[in-house]
Amino acid sequence: MKNEGEWQMIKWYRKPYGKKLKKLHFWNAWVVVFLAVTGIILYIPSLRGPLAFMRVGLKEVHIIAGIVSVIILLLYFPLISRHVKQILEKKNQQFNLGFVLFLLAGWMISGIIIWQERNLPKGWSAIALLWHDWLTWIGIPYVSYHSISRSRWIKRKVKSQKAPTRIIHQNENEQLTADQFIKSKLKNLPFSRKTFLRSVFGLVFIFALGPYIFRWLKRIFDNGGTSIEEVSKLDGNKMIPNPTPLTESQQLIGGGAKGEFRIYTVTEIPSFSSDSWKFAIGGLVDKPRLFTWEEFLKIKRRVQVSDFHCVTGWSVYSVTWEGIPLSDFLDQAGVSSKAKNVLFISGDGVYTDTLSLEQARMDDVLVAVLMDGKPIPQKLGGPVRLVVPKMYAYKSVKWLQGIELIDEEHLGYWEVRGYDTNAWVKS
Repeated sequence: MKNEGEWQMIKWYRKPYGKKLKKLHFWNAWVVVFLAVTGIILYIPSLRGPLAFMRVGLKEVHIIAGIVSVIILLLYFPLISRHVKQILEKKNQQFNLGFVLFLLAGWMISGIIIWQERNLPKGWSAIALLWHDWLTWIGIPYVSYHSISRSRWIKRKVKSQKAPTRIIHQNENEQLTADQFIKSKLKNLPFSRKTFLRSVFGLVFIFALGPYIFRWLKRIFDNGGTSIEEVSKLDGNKMIPNPTPLTESQQLIGGGAKGEFRIYTVTEIPSFSSDSWKFAIGGLVDKPRLFTWEEFLKIKRRVQVSDFHCVTGWSVYSVTWEGIPLSDFLDQAGVSSKAKNVLFISGDGVYTDTLSLEQARMDDVLVAVLMDGKPIPQKLGGPVRLVVPKMYAYKSVKWLQGIELIDEEHLGYWEVRGYDTNAWVKS
């Protein structure tokens, strides 16, 4: 006896070719629309805060929709040769089919790499994320325009209504039906109704998506504020004096950061002034302390080179960091035997995260003040940020202004919203 799933597959393969093709086209269109909407929501930085509560779930649904699109493409493969023969004389349709298949294949391959980045070689996910973005901003307007301009609604609108076939005398020597007469007059218009409707939809997409495309392309082509040099020029912090870099920082022992930072925040980016900036360490410690900026700069620092990985798939390699080893900070404060976790508090007033005491004492966890020999820019978490190289960047709290030793569990901003508490990067 065949189960329900087997019967459904048999029923599907028995359908006529045309019906199968239309059904696949229909479902693929809706899946692409869903992927586009969810992907853009996940991408737009300004939505990370307001939609943080649903971000993890949305990402999972986006992945599931991507898997569904792979299944649809696999179902299409047995029909592809016949489909190509069907449009052999139609160059526009051939181009459209090839381009759409290229987009779908590119999205799927890059999406799978991003999804499985922990199990793949270092660097793959960063390239895949770039390609995924490229294909999205190029493909979504094209696919959407193609789908809308060729929809049944548009076709009904642009198709001339059948007119009575009575004869209209245009002149003594020529007789036209009403339908022919209308079409002859329409030819004199500067553009057809079909062209007009397509142009309108094209303009809607340009104005709706244009600003996001522009900002993304600006970041890709001219760094647009994602390199350390660019964001340093636009820095809004007023911290005087600047930290004096150690020799290793000045010499850039890491050779300079390789890659581009993407700026993600859940609040407006805060700015700080040395006149009012404070840094506190407290909780279950023997010597709680509140530092001014000048006092903070007097604490002994060290230099290290480490990679910086974001859970969304991008990385910046070989960053030269300078700062205070967190373990030294804890030793100076005197950690109580009751303490189990270390709570980190951001100066944005919202973001927090924690490490276990054992994790906090890893030798590469740094309270950093310099990156690549320069003060950490405001947009990248300066003047002071946590750096936890072995974990994803949501553990490396930006705008760090407080450390508190606690004896209980505390879920950080993203962990409350579904992220892993232990954010280990695959080594």
